Order: sequence, then C-alpha cells, then structure tokens
Amino acid sequence: MEGVAVPALLVQGNASIHTYTLRPSQVRALNHAQVVFRIGSELESFLNKPLAALNDKVRIINLIDWPGMTLLPTRSGGLWGQHTDHHGKSHYTDNHIWLDPGNAKVIVSAAVEVLSEIDPERATRYRNNGKKLRAKLDELDQQLSTTLAPVKTVPYLVFHDAYHYFEARYGLNAAGAVTPSPEHIPGARRLREVRKYIRTTAARCLFREPQFSPAWLQLISEGTQLKIGTLDPLGATLKPGPELYFTLMHQLAKSLTDCLDNHL
Repeated sequence: MEGVAVPALLVQGNASIHTYTLRPSQVRALNHAQVVFRIGSELESFLNKPLAALNDKVRIINLIDWPGMTLLPTRSGGLWGQHTDHHGKSHYTDNHIWLDPGNAKVIVSAAVEVLSEIDPERATRYRNNGKKLRAKLDELDQQLSTTLAPVKTVPYLVFHDAYHYFEARYGLNAAGAVTPSPEHIPGARRLREVRKYIRTTAARCLFREPQFSPAWLQLISEGTQLKIGTLDPLGATLKPGPELYFTLMHQLAKSLTDCLDNHL
C-alpha cells in the first residue's frame, strides 16, 4: 500500500490476540473498512463476532486459507503436548504462518490481488510494490539461513510452541515447549517432566517471551547449565510499520544464535 494509504493495525505491541477487546473507535473503523486481513478465525477469534456483524461489502480475508500457503500441524509427543485454544478446542493446524518468509510472500501476493480488485486504478502500484517486497523477503530468507546455519543442531526449549514454521524453514532443533498455551500455568508434575527432558536432550537454552516472564522459568533452569533467552514471535516491543516484519525475523535469529552458539 506504499504510496496509496496506511493500513489500520488493530492489535499493537504486546496486547494478546487471545483476550483482545476492540475499542469503539476500532469498531467504527471496521464498519468503514473495505477489506480486513487476518490470519484466521482460530487465531484472532476476538474478531469473529464483530466481523459477522459487518455488511457484505467488507471483504474478510483469512490468510491461512489462501492458496499456496504452507501449513504445518501442531506438534504432539514428548514435550510438545496437546494444544488447545482458550475455548478448549484442539488445534490441528499451527496458526503462526507468518514466521516462514515463504508464507510471507504468499501473504504479499494475497494483498496485491485483493487490493487490486478493490482499487483497480492503482493495481499497477500494488503489483510493483508486491514485486519489490517479495524480492526483499527472498533476501531476508537467505540472510536468516546463513545466520542460523551454525546453530541448527543445538537443542533448545521454548516457552510455548509458536515457532514451528520458523524452525521448519531453517532446520532448527527445538526439543519441546514448557506449556501448550501462554495462558496455561504448568503444574509441578509438568515442571518435573521439563527438567528431566532438559537432562536427556542436553538442551542448551530455554526461550521465554517478553509478555510472559513467570517465576517458574527460574525453577526449571535451577541447578542446570540451561541458559534463559527471549524470543518474540509478535514483535511486541517493535514500532509498527513496513520494517517491523524484517526486524522481527532478524531479532528471532539473533536471539537464537546469541543463546545457542558457545562461541558468542
């Protein structure tokens, strides 16, 4: 949309998409929108009712359903466990699709196609912008692959299973997740399982998230060689704008290499 308009971002910073409540001004913005892009009804479930109330002229694009999107299943077994949403429903498809630059290119193509249909007078600009952005994503993909290559085999644990697409894209060695959901507090039995798993897998790092820093993370690492790092899948601390995605992905790679590489 560069050179045409600036899209309205509904959920900014470290606000949780699981518990988000729209402000009246955002409801009004939705009512005047021509198109709404979201990952899907499971991830941004807070939008389901507001979107159902909109008139038929507003296009709702669920990106997870767009043709060409690479989709991965949620993981189970070992420390991956059973994944449920905040309604208690099991997930079978991992919703964190944006953490694969290949999927990001599909999202760009979706935006180009939809915006060109809605605003045909500027279709050439949308296509040109999309071409430049896809080339930039190819460059990002190559950079991340080079950055992460030295730590591909090093095992680690994550706070919750949000990075499947990133890990699959770059062949990383994630050993498991502490909790199936950020809102779920693991019990004593689960913490014992995690500590045992750390010993058997020789995991080098446990990655928390900036929105969540519970005291029990220290209990897990106590008495072990495990290092605590931070991964941010949402760009919670980043300024919204055209560079957010690229900064987010580079930060993920840097956080992983900083913690996993013994030579750094």
